[in-house]
Amino acid sequence: MARYDLNGKVALVTGGARGIGAETARALQARGAKVAVVDLEASEQFDLGLAADVTDSDAMAAAVATTVERFGRLDVVVANAGIAARVTTARASDPEAFERILEVNLLGVWRTVRAALPHVIANRGHVVVIASVYAFTNGMGTAAYAMAKAGVEQLGHALRVELVQHGASASVAYFGFIDTEMVRESIDRDPLADRLWASIPRVLQKRLPPRVAGEAIVAGIERRQARIIRPRRWTILSVLRGVLNPLIQARAERDAKVQALLKEVDGRGP
Repeated sequence: MARYDLNGKVALVTGGARGIGAETARALQARGAKVAVVDLEASEQFDLGLAADVTDSDAMAAAVATTVERFGRLDVVVANAGIAARVTTARASDPEAFERILEVNLLGVWRTVRAALPHVIANRGHVVVIASVYAFTNGMGTAAYAMAKAGVEQLGHALRVELVQHGASASVAYFGFIDTEMVRESIDRDPLADRLWASIPRVLQKRLPPRVAGEAIVAGIERRQARIIRPRRWTILSVLRGVLNPLIQARAERDAKVQALLKEVDGRGP
């Protein structure tokens, strides 16, 4: 596809008050786009700050309507809002916390996209859904998060094909470990999560600043890319998932250290 010029376009970014969302909004503004940012509390950093919970369909419809009323159009939506919980097994998870992650990380993405889609289609624009490397790697210790991100990946794949007839497009963004507050809270401040993190091959432990993720998203929009992956070293695992994942899973099943750690995680409860 031809390069998508963001100058003069209007974008809506959820989870945009900080982290990847805020950096995406800044990169969009730098390209000349007007940006509406949605978060649980309205942010005044950008062209329009809106307070809404992405799990609330009516609130997201209102956020989109306000954006269109203010700027006269909506071309791009970046469904970025997400949450994480501390590491725990599926058995030991608190059901409400487990389902809240699915509500925000999967249904929140859907409700954001659903509200924005008529305008994106009308303007031959672009959708970005934020998945994760957990969409294609084993989600031990974080099953709800992995379930949600795998679902987001499939939504993005479907949109990619379905939007062609309308002259619009979609990307799935996969991020490894980005140095956000969510990652620091869920990994660095949890001793068991930190030990589970240490079991990941060193080559995959690289962290990137949120600015790199935001720039990657915006560059992906400009190119109408199908997939955006950062750090790029995760690309090989994505491409070869059908071969490598069964091998990695079998190794984890047999690894005494991993199993001992999961036993600790399982024993501490929700």
